[in-house]
Amino acid sequence: MAIDPVEFAQDLIRCASVTPEDGGALGVLQRALEGLGFTCHPLEFRQDGTPDVKNLYARIGEDGPNFCYAGHTDVVPTGPLDDWSADPFAAEIRHGELYGRGASDMKGGIAAFVAAVERVLAAGPIEGSISFLITGDEEGPAINGTRKVLDWLQARGEKLDACLVGEPTNPSELGETVKIGRRGSLNAILTVKGTQGHVAYPGLADNAAHRLVRMLGALTAESLDEGNEHFQPSSLQVTSIDIGNPTENLIPGAAEARFNIRFNDLHSSVTLIGWIGETLDNAAGGAENYDIAIRVSGESFLHPPGPLSDLIADSVEAVLGRRPEFNTTGGTSDARFIKDYCPVAEFGMVGETMHKVDERARVDDIRRLTDIYQAVLEGYFKNP
Repeated sequence: MAIDPVEFAQDLIRCASVTPEDGGALGVLQRALEGLGFTCHPLEFRQDGTPDVKNLYARIGEDGPNFCYAGHTDVVPTGPLDDWSADPFAAEIRHGELYGRGASDMKGGIAAFVAAVERVLAAGPIEGSISFLITGDEEGPAINGTRKVLDWLQARGEKLDACLVGEPTNPSELGETVKIGRRGSLNAILTVKGTQGHVAYPGLADNAAHRLVRMLGALTAESLDEGNEHFQPSSLQVTSIDIGNPTENLIPGAAEARFNIRFNDLHSSVTLIGWIGETLDNAAGGAENYDIAIRVSGESFLHPPGPLSDLIADSVEAVLGRRPEFNTTGGTSDARFIKDYCPVAEFGMVGETMHKVDERARVDDIRRLTDIYQAVLEGYFKNP
């Protein structure tokens, strides 16, 4: 019997794969792909200080070109279960919508692609290969997932020629957006040093909170840029300020702030780190007055509109009668790792309810996404 994408999405959702736990989701996927003739490679990676993570690489065909579908079966935590109107792992369908954690992000997309592959293979042999690169570490620290699978592929001498990442790219309606790049992301923890003292004797103290305010003001005084043709303006957002002072008459001797920069391709993490250091040194009166820890989770990247993104857009238009726009909005995705190996673009479900209570996907959207993915595969192997 043919794979029903909605029923298969339900099977995946019923696996409680809250990152970094697999919950059996990759096993469900592996059994389905092996039934279609794929050779499957379960891959588990570990690194000190991070959770062990299960991943899956599966391929059918030995020749090129190799068209890869990338995604993740891990999901974010549900939050309070009492806030949900349905069990988040029961995969209940109500009023034409499939409820459950992962329905939108991104088990509905995975199910649609599996069903599309089955249709394409049933129509006859393809000249090339189809592969799946599915991780259980996209919603987590992304250390033991896609990046290490790509390293494993490279060590084997296995090449990806094009990759479609099935993230929920559409804000509210299927067919709105194909993502052709992503902004970079930089996170910083800024700790400011001072001298603790009594508020009645400020001359005997050095208020760390005052210095922190000046430093944050310097960082946020001006826009980083105005954006460009494909990217929104870069954005620095202060996410936390913590002085930890429960006493009214105490000048704090230390203060901490956290901030994130989502940056476009007018910057790199290296240039931004240099700007941060220079700005803070000037505002703080020297680098000796503060400490900063910076973690870069991804650089900005862009694959300008080309054969892969055009193929996806053509397929969307053929199925839905609307042509999606190309943009680079949203958070980071594992496309930031894949872009170093092959052309990559992203298209998947509607993301309106992803990560929210009562996450859900329209049943019709899962079926129409299957049609779109089928058209993408047929178009690719007709004109690889």
